[in-house]
Amino acid sequence: MLNVGVIGVGYLGQHHARIYAELDDVRMVAVADTDKVRAGEIAKKYGCEAFTDYRELLDEVDAVSVVTPTTFHYDIAMDCIRAGKDILIEKPITATTEEADRLITASEAAGTLIQVGHLEQFNPVVPALYPLLNSPGFIEAERLSPFQGRGIDVDITLDLMIHDIDVVLSIMDGNPLSDIKAAGAKVLTDTIDVAKVWLEFADGASALLAASRVASDKSRKLTIYQEDSYLVMDYQRMEITKFFRHGDRIVSHAIQVDRKEPLKEELKDFVKCVGSRNRPAVCAIKGRNALRVALQAGAKIKQGWQK
Repeated sequence: MLNVGVIGVGYLGQHHARIYAELDDVRMVAVADTDKVRAGEIAKKYGCEAFTDYRELLDEVDAVSVVTPTTFHYDIAMDCIRAGKDILIEKPITATTEEADRLITASEAAGTLIQVGHLEQFNPVVPALYPLLNSPGFIEAERLSPFQGRGIDVDITLDLMIHDIDVVLSIMDGNPLSDIKAAGAKVLTDTIDVAKVWLEFADGASALLAASRVASDKSRKLTIYQEDSYLVMDYQRMEITKFFRHGDRIVSHAIQVDRKEPLKEELKDFVKCVGSRNRPAVCAIKGRNALRVALQAGAKIKQGWQK
């Protein structure tokens, strides 16, 4: 039986606690949150202990989810590693690549695991997409959300766009980036709220990523143009449609996808990796690589403001 805890039980952390409580061979032992009332509510709901200081939780658990604002990820994760705990850190892994590198070094020395919560990798449409790829030449990603007031401690590139950066880097695996161009604006917060980022790869392929947290509607789509077809992936609907030429016409084919809850699949994978001691598919190195691109894009946008 694996004893787990959740550090940070806000909007997303509560769902980590819910799913852990549902999983076989997992005991949801404790939650920690600086909001004492909130911690108590979630602990009561799932029959576990509540703490306001996450360090008090560490003696009770084998593994933890860190679901706090990004700026706290590094300090909390480092304390968990020093305590010998395996951790799932919600994206982005840390606020800087230097912090990510230090976590990777410390984790390797301690023999602990780090999985990064790039949730879309566990959306069933993403693994269903990979067998359909045939030398992608151009990728478009659109990730739009109405303003929710969450995640605004970081730029949109780290809050939302990093999901698509991670997926695009996975699609273009082994194909290094050659250039990044970016533009964006502040709208309702003191950080970047809307952004468009152009990625160029060494083999000539490119990707255009758009993200907004001030949109009128929600959209999560990725389109891949390749040699003989193009693929439209809808993360929300969990649908993939393939378009290709048939004679003088363009026809489409819907790809069947087995729908599952991405977060549950992610936590099941984390628990499996903790048990097997295998490196997670979305390891700290992949989390750091996505973070690096997101930070570079944000820096490019801010440089443009200074011109």
